[in-house]
Amino acid sequence: MKVGEEKEVTLTKGSFLCTSLLGSGNIFIMAFIRLFFILLLRRSVSVSGNADSAYHHHRHHSLLNDKAALLEFKMSLIFDPKSTLSNWEKAVPVCNFTGVACDKRHHRVSQINLSSFGLVGKISPFISNLTGLRVLNLFENHFFGTIPHQLSCLQHLRNLILDSNNLNGPIPNSFALLTNLTLFSVQKNNLTGPLPPSFFSTCTQLKVIDLSLNFFTGQIPAEIGNCPNLWILNLYNNQFTEQLPASLTNTSLYNLDVEYNLLSGQLPSDLVPNLPTLLFLHLSYNKMISHDNNTNLYPFFATLRNCTHLKELELAGMGLGGRLPSSIGHPTLQRLELQENRIFGSIPPEIGNLSSLSMLNLTSNLLNGAISEEFSQLSKLEQLVLSHNFFNITIPVELEKLLHLGLLDLSNNNFHGEIPGSLGDLPLLNSLFLNNNLLSGPIPPKLLKCTSLYRFDLSCNKLTGRIPREISELREIRIFIKFSQNLLEGPLPIEIIKLDKVEEMDLSSNNLSGNIFPQISSCTSVQRINFSHNALEGQLPDSLGDLRNLESFDVSSNKISGMIPKRLSKINLTFLNLSFNNFEGMIPSGGIFNSATTMSFLGNPRLCGAPSSSYGRVYRGVLQDGTSIAVKALVLPYMANGSLESRLYPHSKSGLGSGSSDLSLIQGVSICSDIAEGMAYLHHHSTVRVIHCDLKPSNVLLNDDITALVSDIGIAIVVMTVGAGNGAGAIETWEILLQICYMDPSVTLHQSMDLDPKHLSGQIWVKSHYPGRVEKVVDSSLIRASRDQSPEVTRMWEVAIREMIELGILRTQETRSIRPTMLDAADDLDRLKRYRSGDTTAAFASSLGISSSTLGDD
Repeated sequence: MKVGEEKEVTLTKGSFLCTSLLGSGNIFIMAFIRLFFILLLRRSVSVSGNADSAYHHHRHHSLLNDKAALLEFKMSLIFDPKSTLSNWEKAVPVCNFTGVACDKRHHRVSQINLSSFGLVGKISPFISNLTGLRVLNLFENHFFGTIPHQLSCLQHLRNLILDSNNLNGPIPNSFALLTNLTLFSVQKNNLTGPLPPSFFSTCTQLKVIDLSLNFFTGQIPAEIGNCPNLWILNLYNNQFTEQLPASLTNTSLYNLDVEYNLLSGQLPSDLVPNLPTLLFLHLSYNKMISHDNNTNLYPFFATLRNCTHLKELELAGMGLGGRLPSSIGHPTLQRLELQENRIFGSIPPEIGNLSSLSMLNLTSNLLNGAISEEFSQLSKLEQLVLSHNFFNITIPVELEKLLHLGLLDLSNNNFHGEIPGSLGDLPLLNSLFLNNNLLSGPIPPKLLKCTSLYRFDLSCNKLTGRIPREISELREIRIFIKFSQNLLEGPLPIEIIKLDKVEEMDLSSNNLSGNIFPQISSCTSVQRINFSHNALEGQLPDSLGDLRNLESFDVSSNKISGMIPKRLSKINLTFLNLSFNNFEGMIPSGGIFNSATTMSFLGNPRLCGAPSSSYGRVYRGVLQDGTSIAVKALVLPYMANGSLESRLYPHSKSGLGSGSSDLSLIQGVSICSDIAEGMAYLHHHSTVRVIHCDLKPSNVLLNDDITALVSDIGIAIVVMTVGAGNGAGAIETWEILLQICYMDPSVTLHQSMDLDPKHLSGQIWVKSHYPGRVEKVVDSSLIRASRDQSPEVTRMWEVAIREMIELGILRTQETRSIRPTMLDAADDLDRLKRYRSGDTTAAFASSLGISSSTLGDD
C-alpha cells in the first residue's frame, strides 16, 4: 500500500477501544486496562526493526480508525437539514470532512466542530474511538438521549461543548476519567440528577463549567473546590439545594452565577471575601436570607470590600429584608440588582460612593423614605428603576445631573407634586415611566425636549392643563406615548401628527376636546390608538383608512358623530371600539366590521345594521316526568374552534384527556390578551360596569382565527352608580344577579376587601415551583417545543412564559392595593402578544415594573 493511501476500516459494536468495561463501577479497571495497552504499544514499537515504517503504519492506521468512527457517527444521525456532512464519505480524506480538524503532528482528528447545524439524532458512542480528540463541539443541534459514557475514553479531551440540545439523564460517573478537561459546557438541555463528586475530584484542570438551564438537583459537591483554576461557574436555572460549598474559596472564580435555583441559608458572607478575583456574582431568585433572621444586609455588603474588582451584583427576587446599608458604596460596582425583595427605609447617602454604577434596580421593594441628594454623584448611571415602592415625596431634582441616564422608571409609587421640567435636560433619556403616581400640575413643555425618548408614560396621575405643543419635538418616539387617566383638557393637539414613528398612542380617560383631524394619517407607523373616554367631537376622518399599520382603534365614550368611515374596512384592524358616541347611518361591511360584535357599537342609537345581540326566543319544553319548562334559545355566531376548554384539555377517543394542549405559545398569549381586553371593557369602559361571575375556559369561545370571545355573561354582577342626592357625590352599589361566583379582584369596591389566603392554593402552588421548577407549572408541550427553537426564539418564549406566570401571581395577590387592574393586565398582555409575535420593539413595562426583557436593551 502506498504512503497516504487509505484502506477501508469497518467498526462494529465490539470495536470501541475502551467502552466494554466502562460501567459506572469500572473506572479503575478501565485505568488499569489503558495502562496495559500503553505498555504493550511501547513494547511493540521498541522491538520494531524499522522505526520509520512503524511510524507511517501507525499514522495511517489512526486516521483510518478516525474516519471509520466519524462515518459511524454520521450513520447514527436521523436528519441533517443543511447537508452539512455531505462530504463525509469514504473517498474524502478525513481531515477534509466539514467541521473536522486534524493534528498535523500526531496525524489524528483533534477537533470536531458541528455547532449550529441542526443535526438530529443520538450522540454515537463511536466518537470514543477518536482517542486523539481535544475539542468536541456539538452546540445548538437536536441531539437527544443520554450522554454516552463511552466519551470518557477521550483522555486528551480538553473542551466538551454540548450546549443547546435535547440531552437527558445524568452526567456519567465515568467522566471522572476526563482528567485533561478544561471546559465543560452542557447548558440548555434536559439533564437531571445530582452532580457526580468524582467528576470534580479528578478533573482538577477545569477552568469553565456551565451546567445552566437544566434540571440538576441536590447539593453542589464540595469536591468542586479541587479545581483551583476554575474561573467561570454557571449553574443558573437548575434545582440545586442547600448552601454554596465553602470549598469554592479554593478556586479562582471571577464569575459565579447560581440564579434561579433553590439554594438556601444566609447570604454567603463567609465565602465572598475569600474570592478576591470575583467580578460577577449572581445569586438572584434563590431562597437565601439576609443576616439576623432576614433583617440585616450590612454584614454581607461589608464583606464585598475584599472583592476589589466586583462589577455585577444580583440579589433579586429572594425577599431579602433590611435597610440599604451604609456599606453599599462599592466603587467598582457597575450593576446592582436588588428588585423584588423586602428592603425598606430610605436610600442612604453612601449610594453616592457607587461611582462606577451604570444600572440600579430597586423595583418591587418597600422603600418609602427620602432619596439622598448624593444620588447626583452617580455620574455614570444609565438605568434607574425604582418602580413599585412606596416613595411619598416629590421627584428629586438631583436626577437632572445624571446626564448618562437612558432609562428612568419611577412608576407605581406615591410621587407627588409637579414633574420637574429639568428632566428634559437629560440628553440620552429614551425611556421615561412616571405612570401610576400622584403627580399633578401641567406637563412641563421643557420635558418634551427629550428628543431621544421612545417610551414615554405619564398615565394614571392627576396632570392638568393642555398637552404642550412641544410634543412635536418627540419625533424619535417609536414605541409608545401614554398620557391616559389624567385630567388633561383642551383640543387634541394637531402637533401629534409629527409623531410618524410611534406605534402606540394612548390619550384615553382625560377631558380632551375638538376633532380628530385628517392629518392624523401622517402617523404612518401607529398600530394602536386609544382616544376613548374624552369629549372629542366632529366626524371621524376618512383618512384613517390610510393608517395601514393600524390594528387597534378605540374612540369609545366621546361625542363623535356622523357616518363610520367605510375605509376602516380596508385596513388590518383587529380591535375596534366606537361605542357610546353619536354615530349614525349604516355600519360598513367587510374587514373588521365582519368580525366585530355588538360591544363595538353600543350606545349609538342612530346606527343601523349592528351585529345581532338578541336574547333569543323562548320555547316550551317537557321533561320526562311531564314538567313543563321554558327553554331560551340564544343565537350566536358559530365558533369553529369551540371553547378554550376543548383546546386546553383535548380528549382522546377513549374519553381520557391527553393532558397536553395543542395550542402554541403564540396562540396562548393571544387568547389571554383577547380575554383580558374583553374583561377590561366590562370592568372599566362599559357604561354599566359588569363583573363576569362565571369566567372559565368553557365560557371562552374561539373563532376561525383563534380569536377569543368571552361568552355566557348570564351570571354577573352589575355595578351601578347611584347619586347621593345631596350633591356630595355618588356611591357605587352592587346588584347581584343569580349568584356570586368569580369576581375580578380589580373591581372590588371596598379597600378592606382582600382575598382570603385559604382560597389561594393555586397561587401558592405556582409560587412554590416558580422560578426554580417552572416545568411543573407550564404545559409540558410548551417546554418541549421551546427546545426546538433557535436561541433568539427560545429567549422570547422564556420571556413570555415568565411574564405570564409573574402577571398571574401578581393578579392573585392577597392585598388589593398591589394587584394591577384589568386595564393594566390587558395592556401587559397586548405588549407581550406583540413581543412574542416577533415585534422585539414591544419591550414592556409590566405591572411588575420594567421587565427583564427591557433592561439592558438601551
